[in-house]
Amino acid sequence: MSDVDEPVKPDRRRGRWAEHREQRRELLITAAIAAVRRYGPDVGMDAVAAEAGVSKPILYRYFADKSALWLAIAQRVAGRVVAAVEPVTAQLRQDRTMVAAVIDTYLTALSAEPDLYRFLHQANMPGTDHLVAAASETVAGALARVIGDRLRDLGLDAGPAEPWAYGLVGCVQSVGDWWLRHHQPISQQALTEYLTTLLWNGIGGVSAAADRPGGLAALA
Repeated sequence: MSDVDEPVKPDRRRGRWAEHREQRRELLITAAIAAVRRYGPDVGMDAVAAEAGVSKPILYRYFADKSALWLAIAQRVAGRVVAAVEPVTAQLRQDRTMVAAVIDTYLTALSAEPDLYRFLHQANMPGTDHLVAAASETVAGALARVIGDRLRDLGLDAGPAEPWAYGLVGCVQSVGDWWLRHHQPISQQALTEYLTTLLWNGIGGVSAAADRPGGLAALA
């Protein structure tokens, strides 16, 4: 008997069903994101089901509860942040314009989907903090390399590079949240310049600190 005539094995059927289920799940997440865009970050499950063209019980076949669906949306949104910023961080060198590019890319991601990012911060579901932290680590890791190189060029200890990088990322996130909450009261270009000036000049100020008696060692 040829391979074509052989009956489908149970494990092959299970594999196809799992693939179909995952595809359906992804479509439901896409519909949920569309509902957030349409109704804002306070959207409910009824609106999500309507957007997807299914009943709420169907949603619960794919997501154990509302928290599970909300976390899936958050995973998709956080993944988009990483996908947008990671290629820029990979090019970072000791150049102010490259730091500005990272900040601008992050703000562009926020401004393109403001309701999604408000949703991400408002969801307050278990696991969302981890997703935000994972996205932050991508940017912080690249900035730590830039700051470390800058410190070494100044003949200084590069030890502070990582904590400073996380502090800078936290600053940009906090300001970005403020910017969205207040409906972008200043232009993205201006905000990028303000943040870049603050952060990059702060790195440059390390040289002056090193010239003082005790230098950076005095802070230890």
